[in-house]
Amino acid sequence: MASLTPDIGQARRLVIKIGSALLVDAQGALRQDWLDSLAADVAELRSRGTDVILVSSGSIALGRGMLGLGAGDLPLEQAQAAAAVGQIRLAGAYGEALAPHGILAAQVLVTLEDSANRRRYLNSRATLSTLLAEGAVPIVNENDTVATDEIRYGDNDRLAAQVAVTVGADHLVLLSDVDGLYTANPALDPKARRLETIGEISPEIEAMAGEGVSGLSKGGMRTKVLAARTAMQGGCAMAITLGAPLNPLKLLHEGAAATWFLPEADPQQARKRWIASMKPQGSVVVDAGAAQALARGKSLLPAGVTAISGAFGRGDPVSIEGPEGTALGVGLTRYTSDEARAIAGHRSDEIPAILGYPGRAALVHRDDMAV
Repeated sequence: MASLTPDIGQARRLVIKIGSALLVDAQGALRQDWLDSLAADVAELRSRGTDVILVSSGSIALGRGMLGLGAGDLPLEQAQAAAAVGQIRLAGAYGEALAPHGILAAQVLVTLEDSANRRRYLNSRATLSTLLAEGAVPIVNENDTVATDEIRYGDNDRLAAQVAVTVGADHLVLLSDVDGLYTANPALDPKARRLETIGEISPEIEAMAGEGVSGLSKGGMRTKVLAARTAMQGGCAMAITLGAPLNPLKLLHEGAAATWFLPEADPQQARKRWIASMKPQGSVVVDAGAAQALARGKSLLPAGVTAISGAFGRGDPVSIEGPEGTALGVGLTRYTSDEARAIAGHRSDEIPAILGYPGRAALVHRDDMAV
Protein backbone atom coordinates (compact mmCIF):
# COMPACT_ATOMS: atom_id res chain seq x y z
CA MET A 1 0.00 0.00 0.00
CA ALA A 2 2.84 2.41 0.78
CA SER A 3 3.85 2.50 -2.91
CA LEU A 4 0.39 3.81 -3.77
CA THR A 5 0.72 6.81 -1.48
CA PRO A 6 0.74 10.04 -3.50
CA ASP A 7 3.51 12.61 -3.01
CA ILE A 8 2.68 16.33 -2.97
CA GLY A 9 6.26 16.95 -4.05
CA GLN A 10 5.22 15.56 -7.44
CA ALA A 11 1.97 17.52 -7.63
CA ARG A 12 1.24 19.49 -10.78
CA ARG A 13 -1.54 21.50 -9.16
CA LEU A 14 -2.24 21.41 -5.41
CA VAL A 15 -5.17 22.74 -3.38
CA ILE A 16 -4.71 23.15 0.37
CA LYS A 17 -7.58 23.65 2.82
CA ILE A 18 -6.82 25.58 6.00
CA GLY A 19 -9.22 25.74 8.94
CA SER A 20 -9.80 28.71 11.24
CA ALA A 21 -8.25 26.99 14.26
CA LEU A 22 -4.92 26.67 12.44
CA LEU A 23 -4.77 30.38 11.61
CA VAL A 24 -6.37 31.98 14.65
CA ASP A 25 -5.70 31.22 18.33
CA ALA A 26 -8.27 31.04 21.13
CA GLN A 27 -7.90 34.79 21.76
CA GLY A 28 -8.72 35.63 18.14
CA ALA A 29 -5.14 36.54 17.22
CA LEU A 30 -3.40 35.41 14.05
CA ARG A 31 -0.90 32.56 14.49
CA GLN A 32 1.80 34.42 12.57
CA ASP A 33 4.57 31.86 13.10
CA TRP A 34 2.37 29.09 11.69
CA LEU A 35 1.32 31.19 8.70
CA ASP A 36 4.95 32.09 7.96
CA SER A 37 5.87 28.40 8.01
CA LEU A 38 3.02 27.60 5.63
CA ALA A 39 4.20 30.36 3.28
CA ALA A 40 7.68 28.80 3.29
CA ASP A 41 6.13 25.44 2.39
CA VAL A 42 4.15 27.03 -0.45
CA ALA A 43 7.32 28.69 -1.78
CA GLU A 44 9.15 25.36 -1.74
CA LEU A 45 6.33 23.64 -3.65
CA ARG A 46 6.23 26.40 -6.23
CA SER A 47 9.98 26.11 -6.72
CA ARG A 48 9.27 22.54 -7.83
CA GLY A 49 6.83 23.80 -10.45
CA THR A 50 3.64 23.12 -8.49
CA ASP A 51 0.65 25.46 -8.85
CA VAL A 52 -0.79 26.15 -5.38
CA ILE A 53 -4.26 27.32 -4.34
CA LEU A 54 -5.16 27.92 -0.69
CA VAL A 55 -8.76 27.51 0.49
CA SER A 56 -8.74 29.32 3.79
CA SER A 57 -11.18 29.87 6.61
CA GLY A 58 -10.48 32.49 9.24
CA SER A 59 -12.23 35.70 8.16
CA ILE A 60 -15.05 35.44 10.72
CA ALA A 61 -12.68 34.31 13.49
CA LEU A 62 -10.37 37.27 12.83
CA GLY A 63 -13.19 39.76 12.33
CA ARG A 64 -15.08 38.91 15.49
CA GLY A 65 -11.99 39.63 17.55
CA MET A 66 -11.40 42.93 15.77
CA LEU A 67 -15.04 43.92 16.34
CA GLY A 68 -14.98 42.78 19.97
CA LEU A 69 -17.80 40.27 19.49
CA GLY A 70 -18.21 37.65 22.19
CA ALA A 71 -17.67 33.91 22.06
CA GLY A 72 -20.28 31.48 20.79
CA ASP A 73 -22.47 31.37 17.70
CA LEU A 74 -23.09 34.72 16.02
CA PRO A 75 -26.36 35.83 14.40
CA LEU A 76 -26.10 35.86 10.60
CA GLU A 77 -25.78 39.65 10.41
CA GLN A 78 -22.92 39.75 12.92
CA ALA A 79 -21.17 36.81 11.26
CA GLN A 80 -21.33 38.57 7.91
CA ALA A 81 -20.08 41.82 9.45
CA ALA A 82 -17.21 39.94 11.10
CA ALA A 83 -16.39 38.32 7.74
CA ALA A 84 -16.33 41.71 6.01
CA VAL A 85 -13.79 43.03 8.52
CA GLY A 86 -11.83 39.79 8.76
CA GLN A 87 -11.49 39.22 5.01
CA ILE A 88 -9.34 42.34 4.69
CA ARG A 89 -7.10 41.24 7.57
CA LEU A 90 -6.91 37.66 6.26
CA ALA A 91 -6.01 38.65 2.71
CA GLY A 92 -3.42 41.10 4.02
CA ALA A 93 -1.89 38.47 6.28
CA TYR A 94 -1.45 36.03 3.39
CA GLY A 95 -0.05 38.76 1.19
CA GLU A 96 2.49 39.76 3.83
CA ALA A 97 3.51 36.14 4.54
CA LEU A 98 4.03 35.27 0.86
CA ALA A 99 5.68 38.53 -0.21
CA PRO A 100 9.17 37.74 1.20
CA HIS A 101 9.19 34.71 -1.11
CA GLY A 102 8.37 36.86 -4.12
CA ILE A 103 4.85 35.45 -4.35
CA LEU A 104 1.76 37.54 -5.06
CA ALA A 105 -1.44 36.58 -3.22
CA ALA A 106 -4.90 37.01 -4.78
CA GLN A 107 -8.22 36.90 -2.94
CA VAL A 108 -11.09 34.95 -4.56
CA LEU A 109 -14.48 34.87 -2.81
CA VAL A 110 -17.08 32.34 -3.96
CA THR A 111 -20.48 30.88 -3.08
CA LEU A 112 -22.10 27.56 -3.85
CA GLU A 113 -23.87 29.18 -6.81
CA ASP A 114 -20.51 29.76 -8.47
CA SER A 115 -20.06 26.02 -9.00
CA ALA A 116 -23.73 25.06 -9.41
CA ASN A 117 -24.23 27.55 -12.26
CA ARG A 118 -22.19 26.60 -15.34
CA ARG A 119 -21.61 30.20 -16.44
CA ARG A 120 -20.26 31.15 -13.01
CA TYR A 121 -18.31 27.88 -12.89
CA LEU A 122 -16.53 28.78 -16.12
CA ASN A 123 -15.86 32.30 -14.81
CA SER A 124 -14.32 30.87 -11.62
CA ARG A 125 -12.25 28.36 -13.58
CA ALA A 126 -10.97 31.02 -15.98
CA THR A 127 -10.09 33.44 -13.18
CA LEU A 128 -8.25 30.85 -11.08
CA SER A 129 -6.41 29.45 -14.11
CA THR A 130 -5.32 32.93 -15.17
CA LEU A 131 -4.08 33.80 -11.69
CA LEU A 132 -2.01 30.60 -11.62
CA ALA A 133 -0.64 31.28 -15.10
CA GLU A 134 0.43 34.74 -13.92
CA GLY A 135 2.28 33.26 -10.94
CA ALA A 136 -0.12 34.28 -8.17
CA VAL A 137 -1.38 32.11 -5.30
CA PRO A 138 -5.19 32.39 -5.09
CA ILE A 139 -6.59 32.53 -1.55
CA VAL A 140 -10.14 31.18 -1.84
CA ASN A 141 -12.83 31.53 0.79
CA GLU A 142 -16.59 31.33 0.90
CA ASN A 143 -18.08 34.80 0.49
CA ASP A 144 -19.51 34.93 4.00
CA THR A 145 -20.44 38.59 3.66
CA VAL A 146 -23.27 37.76 1.22
CA ALA A 147 -23.85 34.00 1.41
CA THR A 148 -27.03 32.82 3.10
CA ASP A 149 -27.88 29.22 3.96
CA GLU A 150 -29.36 28.36 0.58
CA ILE A 151 -26.24 29.43 -1.34
CA ARG A 152 -23.60 28.24 1.11
CA TYR A 153 -21.19 25.36 0.92
CA GLY A 154 -21.33 25.36 4.69
CA ASP A 155 -17.84 23.98 5.14
CA ASN A 156 -14.50 24.58 3.47
CA ASP A 157 -13.72 20.87 3.11
CA ARG A 158 -16.29 20.51 0.34
CA LEU A 159 -15.45 23.95 -1.02
CA ALA A 160 -11.81 22.88 -1.32
CA ALA A 161 -12.81 19.69 -3.14
CA GLN A 162 -14.97 21.67 -5.56
CA VAL A 163 -12.13 24.13 -6.20
CA ALA A 164 -9.78 21.21 -6.82
CA VAL A 165 -12.13 19.73 -9.41
CA THR A 166 -12.79 23.14 -10.98
CA VAL A 167 -9.10 23.84 -11.63
CA GLY A 168 -8.16 20.24 -12.48
CA ALA A 169 -5.89 19.79 -9.45
CA ASP A 170 -4.23 16.41 -9.01
CA HIS A 171 -3.70 16.76 -5.24
CA LEU A 172 -5.83 18.14 -2.41
CA VAL A 173 -4.68 18.39 1.22
CA LEU A 174 -7.06 19.01 4.12
CA LEU A 175 -5.02 20.34 7.04
CA SER A 176 -6.99 19.09 10.02
CA ASP A 177 -6.98 18.55 13.77
CA VAL A 178 -6.55 14.81 13.16
CA ASP A 179 -3.93 12.90 11.16
CA GLY A 180 -6.37 10.83 9.11
CA LEU A 181 -9.44 8.62 9.13
CA TYR A 182 -9.55 5.95 11.83
CA THR A 183 -11.52 2.71 11.99
CA ALA A 184 -13.02 3.99 15.24
CA ASN A 185 -12.60 6.89 17.63
CA PRO A 186 -9.02 6.37 18.94
CA ALA A 187 -9.84 8.34 22.09
CA LEU A 188 -12.43 5.69 22.96
CA ASP A 189 -11.10 2.57 21.25
CA PRO A 190 -7.42 1.64 21.83
CA LYS A 191 -7.63 -0.78 18.89
CA ALA A 192 -8.58 1.93 16.42
CA ARG A 193 -6.15 2.24 13.54
CA ARG A 194 -5.55 4.91 10.96
CA LEU A 195 -6.20 3.97 7.36
CA GLU A 196 -3.23 4.73 5.11
CA THR A 197 -4.95 4.69 1.73
CA ILE A 198 -8.57 4.45 0.59
CA GLY A 199 -9.48 3.60 -2.99
CA GLU A 200 -13.27 3.63 -2.65
CA ILE A 201 -15.82 5.39 -0.44
CA SER A 202 -17.69 2.30 0.72
CA PRO A 203 -20.56 2.18 3.25
CA GLU A 204 -17.99 0.98 5.78
CA ILE A 205 -15.82 4.06 5.17
CA GLU A 206 -18.85 6.31 5.52
CA ALA A 207 -19.73 4.60 8.82
CA MET A 208 -16.21 5.21 10.13
CA ALA A 209 -16.62 8.92 9.42
CA GLY A 210 -19.64 9.10 11.70
CA GLU A 211 -21.65 12.27 12.17
CA GLY A 212 -18.94 14.62 13.38
CA VAL A 213 -18.44 13.68 17.02
CA SER A 214 -16.55 16.41 18.87
CA GLY A 215 -12.93 15.88 19.75
CA LEU A 216 -9.75 14.99 17.93
CA SER A 217 -10.81 11.93 16.00
CA LYS A 218 -14.18 12.66 14.45
CA GLY A 219 -14.62 16.42 14.31
CA GLY A 220 -16.11 17.13 10.91
CA MET A 221 -14.85 13.84 9.48
CA ARG A 222 -18.09 13.22 7.61
CA THR A 223 -17.65 16.40 5.57
CA LYS A 224 -14.07 15.37 4.81
CA VAL A 225 -15.24 12.03 3.42
CA LEU A 226 -17.85 13.84 1.32
CA ALA A 227 -15.05 16.07 0.05
CA ALA A 228 -12.98 12.99 -0.72
CA ARG A 229 -15.78 11.54 -2.84
CA THR A 230 -15.89 14.72 -4.94
CA ALA A 231 -12.12 14.83 -5.29
CA MET A 232 -11.76 11.16 -6.21
CA GLN A 233 -14.45 11.37 -8.87
CA GLY A 234 -12.67 14.42 -10.27
CA GLY A 235 -9.36 12.59 -10.57
CA CYS A 236 -7.76 14.24 -7.54
CA ALA A 237 -5.89 12.48 -4.72
CA MET A 238 -6.87 13.85 -1.30
CA ALA A 239 -5.05 13.71 2.02
CA ILE A 240 -6.26 14.32 5.56
CA THR A 241 -3.31 15.20 7.78
CA LEU A 242 -2.48 17.07 10.98
CA GLY A 243 -2.23 20.79 10.30
CA ALA A 244 -1.22 22.32 13.64
CA PRO A 245 2.59 21.74 13.54
CA LEU A 246 4.80 24.27 11.80
CA ASN A 247 5.57 23.50 8.14
CA PRO A 248 2.73 20.98 7.79
CA LEU A 249 3.18 20.54 4.03
CA LYS A 250 6.89 19.86 4.39
CA LEU A 251 6.07 17.27 7.05
CA LEU A 252 3.51 15.61 4.77
CA HIS A 253 6.03 15.50 1.93
CA GLU A 254 8.53 13.88 4.30
CA GLY A 255 6.04 11.16 5.28
CA ALA A 256 3.91 12.54 8.12
CA ALA A 257 0.90 10.45 9.09
CA ALA A 258 -2.09 10.91 6.80
CA THR A 259 -4.96 9.14 5.11
CA TRP A 260 -4.82 9.35 1.31
CA PHE A 261 -7.94 8.93 -0.83
CA LEU A 262 -6.86 7.70 -4.24
CA PRO A 263 -8.31 9.19 -7.45
CA GLU A 264 -10.42 7.19 -9.88
CA ALA A 265 -8.64 8.70 -12.90
CA ASP A 266 -6.47 11.71 -13.71
CA PRO A 267 -8.19 15.14 -13.58
CA GLN A 268 -8.23 15.65 -17.36
CA GLN A 269 -9.82 12.28 -18.06
CA ALA A 270 -12.40 12.81 -15.31
CA ARG A 271 -13.33 16.23 -16.66
CA LYS A 272 -13.61 14.93 -20.23
CA ARG A 273 -15.95 12.15 -19.06
CA TRP A 274 -18.09 14.68 -17.20
CA ILE A 275 -18.41 16.89 -20.27
CA ALA A 276 -19.07 13.96 -22.60
CA SER A 277 -21.97 12.81 -20.39
CA MET A 278 -23.84 16.12 -20.73
CA LYS A 279 -26.90 16.57 -22.94
CA PRO A 280 -26.11 19.15 -25.67
CA GLN A 281 -28.32 22.24 -25.77
CA GLY A 282 -27.39 23.01 -29.38
CA SER A 283 -24.85 22.22 -32.05
CA VAL A 284 -21.88 23.85 -33.75
CA VAL A 285 -20.83 22.79 -37.26
CA VAL A 286 -17.18 23.32 -38.20
CA ASP A 287 -15.23 23.24 -41.45
CA ALA A 288 -12.59 20.64 -42.37
CA GLY A 289 -9.71 22.80 -41.17
CA ALA A 290 -11.28 23.27 -37.74
CA ALA A 291 -12.06 19.55 -37.49
CA GLN A 292 -8.40 18.74 -38.13
CA ALA A 293 -7.31 21.33 -35.53
CA LEU A 294 -9.65 19.79 -32.95
CA ALA A 295 -8.18 16.36 -33.63
CA ARG A 296 -4.76 17.83 -32.79
CA GLY A 297 -6.04 19.08 -29.42
CA LYS A 298 -6.66 22.70 -30.39
CA SER A 299 -9.48 24.98 -29.19
CA LEU A 300 -12.44 25.76 -31.42
CA LEU A 301 -12.13 29.29 -32.81
CA PRO A 302 -15.07 31.19 -34.35
CA ALA A 303 -13.30 31.34 -37.72
CA GLY A 304 -13.79 27.60 -38.21
CA VAL A 305 -17.53 27.60 -37.47
CA THR A 306 -19.96 27.37 -40.41
CA ALA A 307 -23.32 26.95 -38.66
CA ILE A 308 -25.01 27.21 -35.25
CA SER A 309 -28.27 25.52 -34.23
CA GLY A 310 -30.33 25.53 -31.05
CA ALA A 311 -30.63 28.04 -28.25
CA PHE A 312 -27.97 27.89 -25.53
CA GLY A 313 -26.34 30.08 -22.93
CA ARG A 314 -22.75 30.60 -22.00
CA GLY A 315 -21.39 27.50 -20.28
CA ASP A 316 -24.00 25.17 -21.81
CA PRO A 317 -22.88 21.96 -23.53
CA VAL A 318 -23.06 21.89 -27.33
CA SER A 319 -22.34 19.11 -29.78
CA ILE A 320 -19.55 19.76 -32.27
CA GLU A 321 -20.08 18.38 -35.77
CA GLY A 322 -17.81 18.11 -38.80
CA PRO A 323 -18.64 19.39 -42.30
CA GLU A 324 -20.36 16.11 -43.20
CA GLY A 325 -22.41 16.04 -40.02
CA THR A 326 -19.98 13.71 -38.26
CA ALA A 327 -20.12 13.94 -34.44
CA LEU A 328 -16.75 15.20 -33.23
CA GLY A 329 -17.47 15.76 -29.54
CA VAL A 330 -19.14 17.88 -26.88
CA GLY A 331 -17.91 21.15 -25.40
CA LEU A 332 -18.92 23.93 -23.03
CA THR A 333 -19.45 27.07 -25.09
CA ARG A 334 -18.01 30.42 -24.05
CA TYR A 335 -20.71 32.31 -25.94
CA THR A 336 -24.49 32.29 -26.14
CA SER A 337 -26.15 30.97 -29.30
CA ASP A 338 -26.91 34.50 -30.50
CA GLU A 339 -23.33 35.61 -29.94
CA ALA A 340 -22.00 32.46 -31.60
CA ARG A 341 -24.11 33.08 -34.71
CA ALA A 342 -22.83 36.66 -34.90
CA ILE A 343 -19.13 35.73 -34.74
CA ALA A 344 -19.24 32.44 -36.69
CA GLY A 345 -16.71 32.48 -39.52
CA HIS A 346 -14.89 35.54 -38.16
CA ARG A 347 -11.39 35.90 -36.77
CA SER A 348 -11.01 36.29 -33.01
CA ASP A 349 -9.65 39.83 -33.39
CA GLU A 350 -12.91 40.84 -35.07
CA ILE A 351 -15.07 39.83 -32.08
CA PRO A 352 -14.99 43.20 -30.21
CA ALA A 353 -16.20 45.09 -33.29
CA ILE A 354 -18.99 42.56 -33.97
CA LEU A 355 -20.29 42.20 -30.40
CA GLY A 356 -19.45 45.66 -29.15
CA TYR A 357 -17.38 44.33 -26.25
CA PRO A 358 -14.23 42.22 -25.79
CA GLY A 359 -14.79 38.48 -26.01
CA ARG A 360 -12.81 35.32 -25.55
CA ALA A 361 -10.65 34.08 -28.41
CA ALA A 362 -12.12 30.55 -28.41
CA LEU A 363 -15.75 29.60 -28.89
CA VAL A 364 -15.00 26.35 -27.03
CA HIS A 365 -11.69 26.04 -25.21
CA ARG A 366 -9.85 22.73 -25.48
CA ASP A 367 -10.01 22.27 -21.69
CA ASP A 368 -13.81 22.43 -21.90
CA MET A 369 -14.14 19.89 -24.70
CA ALA A 370 -14.44 16.11 -24.98
CA VAL A 371 -13.48 15.14 -28.55
